[in-house]
Parts: sequence; structure tokens; C-alpha cells
Amino acid sequence: GDYFVLNGNKFWITNGPDADVLIVYAKTDMNAVPASQGITAFIVEREMPGFRTAQKLDKLGMRGSNTCELIFEDCKVPAENVLGTLSKGVYVLMSGLDLERLVLSGGPLGLMQAVLDHAIPYLHVREAFGQKIGHFQLMQGKMADMYTRLMACRQYVYNVAKACDQGHFNAKDCAGVILYSAECATQVALDGIQCLGGNGYINDYPMGRFLRDAKLYEIGAGTSEVRRLIIGRAFNATFK
Repeated sequence: GDYFVLNGNKFWITNGPDADVLIVYAKTDMNAVPASQGITAFIVEREMPGFRTAQKLDKLGMRGSNTCELIFEDCKVPAENVLGTLSKGVYVLMSGLDLERLVLSGGPLGLMQAVLDHAIPYLHVREAFGQKIGHFQLMQGKMADMYTRLMACRQYVYNVAKACDQGHFNAKDCAGVILYSAECATQVALDGIQCLGGNGYINDYPMGRFLRDAKLYEIGAGTSEVRRLIIGRAFNATFK
């Protein structure tokens, strides 16, 4: 016909309350084998009858970006709003996942830099036992760990981004950069809290927010566990 009717709910939609146009994936062929082949990508506009957003989620971190549930109740979407080919939406979805992981890996880099920008000056202002605490060997170790994690992640991300700019896409490394940078960002944020001691544990300082924000990157755009599967399967595929 001239339109499709969408029914159902979608959860964990980043910027869902604020978007005017959304890409929505819906099942259009219930008999497709494998099941992933029966999914179609649709362009849905906020004002379409039958579409609405529900409650905003009260998240642990990334509170500057709204996340919500989408609700479809007999939402009529014109056939011309099909993105790509009917029942081939999985290819639209997968075509962007590698770049999504790569682009998102810039977030952990920024968070690690922010931790260093706050922690290292603090270590050279705060005094204990007659000297700046940054001169204690254990704190020097923290600084070294935070710095080297950031620099290793930055070079990995930049190298993969450069390769993608040149047309060399690699699912293994796109998963690898977000896996490694996300887990490093969480650890760097924890080290930053430790550097500030009690001050790191109160909301007068931003370290807690850095930690809460960093944790998202181990969950969003595919969890760390999924990223490890992607990398492992890529190696296994070369030995078939």
C-alpha cells in the first residue's frame, strides 16, 4: 500500500525526546529466515500521528543527553519513508555500526583528558606532610598510569580514524578502539577520584561525573562483551 503501520515500543533512545526526525527499525516480514532479514528502516517524523515519546530516563551519567522510550500506536509511515530496501534494514543498521563505534571512542578520550586536567593540578596544589602530594611516589604512579592510558588510546583511535578516512574499514579495530578506550576511561576516572581522596568522592568536584559518564561507553553502542566477541570472531574467520 501507500503506507506502513507501526506498533510497539523502543527503549534506550538517545536524544529521543529532542529529535525531530528518527530512523526506526521495524519488523516487516514475519516469515523471513534468518529473522534479521525481515527488518526495514523507516524515517519517522515527530509529528506523525500515532508516534510519541514517553518518560525520560533518570540515568546515572550522561545527563546532558536525554534518553527516553518511543511509543508507536498505529503510526502510519508513508512508503516513501522507507530507508534503503524493504526488509533489508539490517544492512542500513550494520553499515553505520563500525563508524558509530569509532566516532564514540572520542568520548572516552575527552573524559580521560578532563580527568588529567583536574587531577594533575590538584596533585601539585594539595599538600600533606610538608610537600605537594604529587611528589609522593604512589601519586607519581597514578599520574603515569593515567597519562599513558590516555596517550595509548588516543593514538589507537587516531590511527583507526585515519585508516577509515582513507577507505580502509576494519570492524575488528572499530570495536577495539571503543573497547579499549572505554575501559581505560573508567579506570582513569577511578584513578582521578583516588588522587583527590575525599574530595574525589564529593560532588563539589567533577570526578564522580567523569566516572559516571565514562561507564556509559562500556555499555552503549554494543557492550564491552559484544566488542570482544566481534574481535574474537574476526580472528576466527581468518582460519576457516
